[in-house]
Amino acid sequence: PRCRGARDEIDFISKTLNCVPIANIESFKPEKLGRAAEVREVTVGNGKVVKVTGIENKGKTMTVLVRGSNGLVLEEADRSLHDALCVIRCLVQKQYLIAGGSAPEMEMSRVLTEWAKTLQGMPSYCVRGFAQALEVIPYTLAENAGLDPITIVTELRNRHANGGVYDGINVRKGTITDMKEANVLQPLLVTSSAFQLASETVRMILKIDDIVPVR
Repeated sequence: PRCRGARDEIDFISKTLNCVPIANIESFKPEKLGRAAEVREVTVGNGKVVKVTGIENKGKTMTVLVRGSNGLVLEEADRSLHDALCVIRCLVQKQYLIAGGSAPEMEMSRVLTEWAKTLQGMPSYCVRGFAQALEVIPYTLAENAGLDPITIVTELRNRHANGGVYDGINVRKGTITDMKEANVLQPLLVTSSAFQLASETVRMILKIDDIVPVR
């Protein structure tokens, strides 16, 4: 049977078959075509998918079929899968792991707070403000986990002040534990990219001299 793919799938199909999308019949050339033994439409649950088998010179792609009871479950599964792939991509780009559970953010907040005490004038206020802003991350994590954010952040701050560099919020246990011993790790690029983007956003906002309302 004839099967027509959606426009957003054309790029994926081209990479899988190692072919080139052709818009004009005059552009049909052997080197632009892909080859497969069979292309057919199969029924999966209440929907249909196009299944391609026996691909020659197959590209480095993979298909993940996500199924769920409703659209909300599918969207959540798709988001979780996308997040997991992004984490793997970050780890491939920069192969360093750091502790999770907001341990890096709290430790950076502690170090910046100590550094701010050695500065004077406006730089001291800026560094101290940056350090306080970092505490929003463990506060939000504790809040999302159903914990008391004020109590958790206060205890976490005290632990880092006493040398608990790897102490973070253990969401499963609902308490603060050593993230390194709990094997709760995350790619360094995730945290460093978040810091960089947040800093660039603040700098961009600070450069705004005036706001012109437009209707």
